[in-house]
Amino acid sequence: MTAHPRPAAAGRSPHLTDRLDGLLFFPVTAFAPDGALDLDAFRAHVRAGVEAGAGAVFACCGTGEFHALAPEEYAACVAAAVAEAAGRVPVLAGTGYGTALATHFARLAQTAGADGLLAMPPYLVRADQAGLLRHYAALAAATALPVIVYQRDNAVFAPDTVAALARTPGIIGLKDGLGDLDLLQRIISAVRTDAAGRPFGYFNGLPTAELTGPAYRGLGVRLYSSAVFAFAPEIALAFHRALGDGDDATTTRLLDGFYRPLVELRNEGRGYAVSLVKAGVGLRGGPPVGGVRPPLSDPRPAHVERLARLLDHGLELAADAPGSGA
Repeated sequence: MTAHPRPAAAGRSPHLTDRLDGLLFFPVTAFAPDGALDLDAFRAHVRAGVEAGAGAVFACCGTGEFHALAPEEYAACVAAAVAEAAGRVPVLAGTGYGTALATHFARLAQTAGADGLLAMPPYLVRADQAGLLRHYAALAAATALPVIVYQRDNAVFAPDTVAALARTPGIIGLKDGLGDLDLLQRIISAVRTDAAGRPFGYFNGLPTAELTGPAYRGLGVRLYSSAVFAFAPEIALAFHRALGDGDDATTTRLLDGFYRPLVELRNEGRGYAVSLVKAGVGLRGGPPVGGVRPPLSDPRPAHVERLARLLDHGLELAADAPGSGA
């Protein structure tokens, strides 16, 4: 990646996209039974993910309930993730809301030692393309941290806007949570032609990205976020390995037997993209990460039971996959 004119964070590589490889781990944020932040459980959860083989840690993002964290809780979680990663993999922190708050959280992340930022959509408003460009350019200029922009909901970009973002110092990539492959192909083409020479990365950021992984690979987008990795790294790694190796038989078995039913279950409740992940961590006997904070709700008991059965089946499929070591 081309170095930006701003100084890089102390001790960090300015070429963050070169360091993003493998499965991207989005840890949940742990809460105690009384709803307070449980930093010890969060640290254990992050540590387990890094030791399981995460390629990067994205702390306090959507799965990490960024929306529900006070600034001091956010700063503590990012610092804890940095400490647990210990330089083995990069740590990126979520940021969002309006420009003033987004830059405030960005500065907290930089102070906490993060390697980069994932910029979530602005709060509530539906801005035009010029306004979105101003927002993300201001956020990128606020710190020395490289920024990945998250396309979803009220932040959907025209191809020429993404090309302009790619030319903006400090903005290094796009996480696509929209799933419009026609638009994404046009974005990739526009950046390739209108921002030539400026390395710019892409990754699939749909809630259960594995389901669309084969389609995204057809566009050359190989990185993806894996919510499943947070509670079943064995399944996530088996799928990632099969997809990368061109093992269509294993990929198909996991898609049909685990990922499609998981998406169908996820779609049965609002907020299940977060709360089902937390329930999965609990089912696996991991750190006690607790439930979700309002306004989200925990999954219904019947849905947790379905998740448990699905997990058992997915783990069996993963154990039978080539390279599983079973």
